Amino acid sequence: MTGGRGGVRGLIARWRGRDIELKTPGELEAMRAAGGLVARTLAAVVKETRPGVSTADLDAVAEQTIREAGAVPSFLGYHGYPASICASVNEQIVHGIPNPARVLADGDLISVDCGAILEGWHGDAAVTIPVGSVRAADLALSAACEAALHAGIAAVQPGGRLSDISHAVQRAAEAAGEQDGVQYGIVAEYGGHGIGTSMHMDPFLPNFGEPGQGPRLVPGMALAVEPMLTAGDPETRELEDGWTVVTADGSRAVHWEHSVAITDDGPRVLTLPL
Repeated sequence: MTGGRGGVRGLIARWRGRDIELKTPGELEAMRAAGGLVARTLAAVVKETRPGVSTADLDAVAEQTIREAGAVPSFLGYHGYPASICASVNEQIVHGIPNPARVLADGDLISVDCGAILEGWHGDAAVTIPVGSVRAADLALSAACEAALHAGIAAVQPGGRLSDISHAVQRAAEAAGEQDGVQYGIVAEYGGHGIGTSMHMDPFLPNFGEPGQGPRLVPGMALAVEPMLTAGDPETRELEDGWTVVTADGSRAVHWEHSVAITDDGPRVLTLPL
């Protein structure tokens, strides 16, 4: 689940990383277990995603997978959020609420964001899933976002700065757009965040910016890296449900995310399959 900006003062405080949680190697192993469960849950959701399935059906799959592992869905009840996943379809960027009336159709794109708490530690990841036969432009958009995610992960290096990650995400998204002959929109209002004993922690991680700024990256930090791209203008609006964020121009959007630890040896992705 994304971290919102929370106003200018909130952004500045979170950017400065006033209270960044550092984990021991043993605690990162515990986070790896939580992250592995998130990966398994997303794989189960991907397997069930097809035309005719509702987003509520996918939410039920996720909750069952998480609870059968002895864990708790991070999202359910978070500030009143009513589900275990965010299921954002087509023009929905993030925080789409699963609904039995939202039945997936051939050609849809759905971004599924999932979090789990296992023995007090959080994992958080997101994937974008094509439903049936999807337009080539939509697949290219999703591929661009996934490439931006991996570029951001590669920049999670000890001794670097937080904005090195932001810059890497931005440059990869721009490079993909140049290659595809389009200008992808980078969503500014939402971004990554610290993660550990809570789902959303300092620092806030924008998906664009100049390198060499923000807190120093040190071993023991863990960050959710999560770019969101749009096929059109990146301007957003929030629906009346108070959660779902959509593109203002109705263009399609995608979202990819991994939780990543900073180690002496570089980035360690915590939300890969075990």
